[in-house]
Amino acid sequence: MKIISWNVNGIRAVDGKGFYDWFKKESPDMLCLQEIKALPEQIPPHLRNTPGYNIYINSAEKKGYSGVLTFTKKQPVNIKKGFGIEKFDREGRILINEFSSFILFNIYFPNGKKDDERLQYKLDFYDTFLSIADNLKSEGKNIIVCGDFNTAHKEIDLAHPKANEKRSGFLPVERAWMDTFIDHGYVDTFRHFCKEPNQYSWWDFKTRARERNIGWRIDYFFVNKKFLPNIKNAFIMQDVIGSDHCPVGIEIK
Repeated sequence: MKIISWNVNGIRAVDGKGFYDWFKKESPDMLCLQEIKALPEQIPPHLRNTPGYNIYINSAEKKGYSGVLTFTKKQPVNIKKGFGIEKFDREGRILINEFSSFILFNIYFPNGKKDDERLQYKLDFYDTFLSIADNLKSEGKNIIVCGDFNTAHKEIDLAHPKANEKRSGFLPVERAWMDTFIDHGYVDTFRHFCKEPNQYSWWDFKTRARERNIGWRIDYFFVNKKFLPNIKNAFIMQDVIGSDHCPVGIEIK
């Protein structure tokens, strides 16, 4: 089974850049998209009706903002759109699909760069998510979490760590939460398989950073430790263009 996650920075924009052909060629068992920036009725019909897939959408109340979408060949046994907390759920950042062997979280975590209030919102969102994931794990559920976390965890995960130590996305408090997340029994699948530097999933459009691979790794797949033996590979698809992010994925035995 192959699961891919991609922050597409606008599903209508990426659809004009070869997305559908790429999707058909890859044919993942599940595809989780973040930042779709569209209401359900604004998603192109050929994507809403992709043969062989069930589609689940959680759009933000604000038009042209945020939003997540999950394509899956397998029918989930349960679907949730949000945490059940209005201040988080209105931004359309959360899709939780439960299957027989795991629960898949497709999440577009907030960006904290705007101001201190927004940074606190991001940290509160992190803590709320972790509490929900831990509760499910304590019930014996296996957890897969994918999406744009909007934080690079270690210095190896961005090209210029020293220059970004005071910038949201690499602040000590954000990185400390990532440490806490891992301490709670979750594994960064990509780093489990690959310890190499210069592996990024986001590049700044404005500075044409992708041409020089001056990037950040902020898109992840995490799983609980118990489920880790089922993961046979994790990867970053740096050659796939169309967004300021590239897809990331895992293969499950």
